[in-house]
Amino acid sequence: MYFEDFKKIPEISKKTNCVIFVLPKELEVTIPRALVLRPEEKSVITVEQVRGILSKVSTKQLSDQFIVIRPAEKLSEVATNAFLKNLEEPNDKIHYVLITDSPSKLLPTVLSRARIYFLRKKEEDGVVGTEKDKNLAKRLMVAKPKDLILIAEEISKKKSGARAEALKIIGLTIEMLYKSYFITEKDVFIKKLPKFLKLYESLEQNGHIKLHFVADLC
Repeated sequence: MYFEDFKKIPEISKKTNCVIFVLPKELEVTIPRALVLRPEEKSVITVEQVRGILSKVSTKQLSDQFIVIRPAEKLSEVATNAFLKNLEEPNDKIHYVLITDSPSKLLPTVLSRARIYFLRKKEEDGVVGTEKDKNLAKRLMVAKPKDLILIAEEISKKKSGARAEALKIIGLTIEMLYKSYFITEKDVFIKKLPKFLKLYESLEQNGHIKLHFVADLC
């Protein structure tokens, strides 16, 4: 999914227990009274840090409490497991806000528990997509390696705005994968997500469109 104003992060986060926002490293986000987890030891967020935060919110909350984890990809494996275990007993007043610029580095178990939001850029207006865009995204969801070059060429046809077009189609594909997972609960859709997230990251960083369609999705 996309959002247009990073100031709306608290509003969006209130709608769910866990949400992922894909933001540039340099973009500062302030959520009033939020508890923030950042790497301390060995550049990772440790299980001790996670348990410390969880102990602070173990009592019943009367108002919305935000726990910000940034960068979320720095959660150690043990810390991630502790975090996920806590999500098994959701509290409507506690909202976990995971912020990252590398969503493909998040474990599928984390991706399966959260909605992911990309900050929409001006050149991505109209990202909701036409029927043609949606059909292309559906093809991309199930494409075999031999089909990827053809799809990449089709997306790259525009003489200007090809990158924005590619990001739009990939964004639609990611959204469809999420919706398919939450409707069917089949892991096959979540297992595909990291590769599409990696492709999105690569193209945002001005990577070659056709090259990364094959390199990141195969």
